[in-house]
Amino acid sequence: MKTVKWGSLAIACLAQLLLAIDLTVLHLALPSLVTDLAPTATQQLWIGDMYGFALAGLLITMGNLGDRIGRKKLLLIGAVAFGAASALTAYAPNTELLIAARALLGVAGATIMPSTLSIIRNVFTDPAERTMAVGIWSGMGAAGFALGPIVGGLLLNHFWWGSVFLVNLPVMALVLVGGILVLPESRNPNPGRIDALSVLLSVAGVMAVVYALKTGVIDGFAGTVAVAAVGGMVVLALFAWRQVRLAEPLVDVRLFRHRAFSGAVGANLFAIFGMISLSLIIAQFLQLVLGWTPLQAGLASLPGGMAGMVGGVLAGRLVSWWGRNAVVALGLLLSAVSFLAYSRADLGTTFLSLLPAMLVGGIGIGFTFAVTNDTILASVPKERAGAAAAISETAFELGGSLGIAVLGSILSGAYRDNLRLPAGIPAQELPYVTDSLGGAVTVAASLPPEVAGPVTAAARTAFVEALQVTALATAGMLLVLSALALYTLRGVPKVIPEDVLAQAHS
Repeated sequence: MKTVKWGSLAIACLAQLLLAIDLTVLHLALPSLVTDLAPTATQQLWIGDMYGFALAGLLITMGNLGDRIGRKKLLLIGAVAFGAASALTAYAPNTELLIAARALLGVAGATIMPSTLSIIRNVFTDPAERTMAVGIWSGMGAAGFALGPIVGGLLLNHFWWGSVFLVNLPVMALVLVGGILVLPESRNPNPGRIDALSVLLSVAGVMAVVYALKTGVIDGFAGTVAVAAVGGMVVLALFAWRQVRLAEPLVDVRLFRHRAFSGAVGANLFAIFGMISLSLIIAQFLQLVLGWTPLQAGLASLPGGMAGMVGGVLAGRLVSWWGRNAVVALGLLLSAVSFLAYSRADLGTTFLSLLPAMLVGGIGIGFTFAVTNDTILASVPKERAGAAAAISETAFELGGSLGIAVLGSILSGAYRDNLRLPAGIPAQELPYVTDSLGGAVTVAASLPPEVAGPVTAAARTAFVEALQVTALATAGMLLVLSALALYTLRGVPKVIPEDVLAQAHS
């Protein structure tokens, strides 16, 4: 039995690690991909975002499908599909096929993500062991998020852009073979039928909201983006209304009436909100202010990711001492402290001076994700583990999109407000300079030296000041969330036994 449990955890963690790497590995491949395929600016956005759109939109459906047909079966199907889609993506001969292959990757990823977490929920029946296992799983996600740029950088130093997708094939082969040999099958014995209208509403609503959040940062929240945002929220409201009236809903929205469940989902959503902010800020600071290469910047993110893994592993032990609300509140507090440290960064800041904040923030995020994910899973009977895992993963995706939209807008707005440009910039180049630090550095490279130097200096100064504002805003949000976690998760048992769940859902 121990072999099955820990073997299942190893397979789930391997799949989680690869999916987390795949979320960030494309960023480094885009420049060479653009050179080879020459996509338009709009197509570049779709290449970057199509995976996330398909993934976010289908998580709820796939989590429920796993509960019905079997989590092992769905995970194995997803592993085969993910490997095939990775090969299609790597060898896509044109932009249109590349975008379609990225969509298939998202569909396959949506079958794998909730399956891994729901398998852990069903294999680890001892509550204390389950908390530890979920912590390890969460830590692998944090490690993969940090490893993505490193893996991409190492591959792109020696191979073409498609190599960042081909690396998925041997890993998914291991997941497939290990899953066949080790994973036990589990499913809901009385699943009921899947409501087709609910599936359509959930996919349409989530995809519309994610599209609006991601696109609004670049195009502004007007026109098509505003229609998508409002329409998506209306569709999600209709989805929630329908779930209350179904005997077998895709999502039991009544769960959100319970403080423990809604508090854990909310903390999850806003914790990734802060993590995306950190990635957004630090990557640009290291590359465009300190002048590091993408690979160097990727390596620099590794300590934070490893700290997140350590935090995830330690969280279970801390819960047994202090309780769930205290550990989540501590994790969010540590994250807030790290952002307060980032808010003191200036042009003279070095990587070594940022390292303590990275480590503290990583441990804090590890604490938070481990406990919130476990609380979400423990709030439902194991027969509905896939649906609960899908809610957790959807909150992750929405939080990431929300972080980019809100904090990206704060960063861009503060950059423009603090930008003091010298004379001599051609009028046609001015919009690029005022849009972002990256645009300013690119334009400066084509200007005469007597103008290029002051432009770069002004842009870097404005960016650092914008970084300080964004970091302070993030720290404030996390401090408020830390206090809310103490309240919303208070009274939740350190160990949540199955009989409590049976009573709660009877």
